[in-house]
Amino acid sequence: MDESKVAGGKVKKPGKRGRKPAKIDLKAKLERSRQSARECRARKKLRYQYLEELVSSRERAICALREELEMYKQWCMAMDQGKIPSEIKALLSGEEQSKPQQNVGKMARAVKSDSNSHSSR
Repeated sequence: MDESKVAGGKVKKPGKRGRKPAKIDLKAKLERSRQSARECRARKKLRYQYLEELVSSRERAICALREELEMYKQWCMAMDQGKIPSEIKALLSGEEQSKPQQNVGKMARAVKSDSNSHSSR
């Protein structure tokens, strides 16, 4: 006997080491692959739908903020010309009824908190 084929009293067979692969059912393997591909496409479709909805909601929020910013710009331009916008008059008159001595401070805080609540979205 050849010594290279004998190890620890056992005779080695030439060829691959390890377990012999069981016969793989080709049809089952192909079906598993197809099913996996279907599931992957479904996950991808859901992910894209979610991202599109997210982008759409963010775009709506941006439009709303731009409209609000434009309104504030118009208010500022009107106040620069010495005119008080009716919205601010209504805000001031509502506060005058509650506490007339703190109107200016409340208006500044109301405008600041309103802008902060929109910027945090």
